[in-house]
Amino acid sequence: MTSSSQPAAGGTESTRRSRGRPAVPLDRILATALQLVDEEGAEALSMRTLAQRLESGTATLYRHFTSRAVLVGHVVDRVLGEVELDDRALAKMSWDQACQALAQAMFDTLGEHRKVAPLLMEQTPIGPNAMMLRERSLAALLGGGLSPSLAARAYATLARHVLGFAIQLSGSENAAEQQQVSAYFHKLSPTDFPATLAVADSLPVPLEDEFAFGLELIINGLRQLHARRLH
Repeated sequence: MTSSSQPAAGGTESTRRSRGRPAVPLDRILATALQLVDEEGAEALSMRTLAQRLESGTATLYRHFTSRAVLVGHVVDRVLGEVELDDRALAKMSWDQACQALAQAMFDTLGEHRKVAPLLMEQTPIGPNAMMLRERSLAALLGGGLSPSLAARAYATLARHVLGFAIQLSGSENAAEQQQVSAYFHKLSPTDFPATLAVADSLPVPLEDEFAFGLELIINGLRQLHARRLH
């Protein structure tokens, strides 16, 4: 992650308007930008390409965004705003359960937009939705008695875990490819690859299962680390 752009404060309204081109509502711009990324990937998102999709000019976009980085910040925050959280359920959970639920919810949302994750690598998300998710995660960790330093590192690790797996979603294997790989493993020589053949029924591990397993390992590690520091 590199530079930060604040969606809440990033847009600027220019007094100059292109003649003959009506203003495009911000919500429509962001919906179109997200559709562009969903269909063509994060690298396809540019001011020019987005303007073409909107059948408008780049000047229309610059009325809302001072740069592509600011646009990216808005798109990312729009996606993070889709994360579904049950506040009542979270309030009843222990700190570790709440953190696990938050991380899983973020991963599930990014799974709905499998090509968006690379945009999160371009800048640290600090839009209103991103800040809310970060606040809830940190509040859960601090509420569980973790020190500020440990809570910050725990959150960073969980966020990296979510992002790392979400980035792989766009290239994850489909069912047919997984069947081909599984068939390949089952045909391996028992002399040369006895260990791989022994676990062939469980390979390849679906990406979503890998994520859930890794998340559980992180949470369990945090529980043990926190417990040791209490004694």
